Amino acid sequence: MKKVNDEYEPLMVVNKNPDEDIVVLSKENWDSIQETIRLMSNEYLSDKVLSGIEQVKQRNVEQHQLVEDEDV
Repeated sequence: MKKVNDEYEPLMVVNKNPDEDIVVLSKENWDSIQETIRLMSNEYLSDKVLSGIEQVKQRNVEQHQLVEDEDV
């Protein structure tokens, strides 16, 4: 379980019947998957994410300074 949490390494638990196999994930990994599903199932957000990925691929990006909370 430590490896599952520390290294984001899923653990496969196999049964005699392959249809009953299970995968154990860390909660953080599970939450990440759920967030990805949420984003990609929302057409507006999905388009934004895919557009951003395309901009990075085309190197159409700019670097900005991060804003600290107290500066907002």
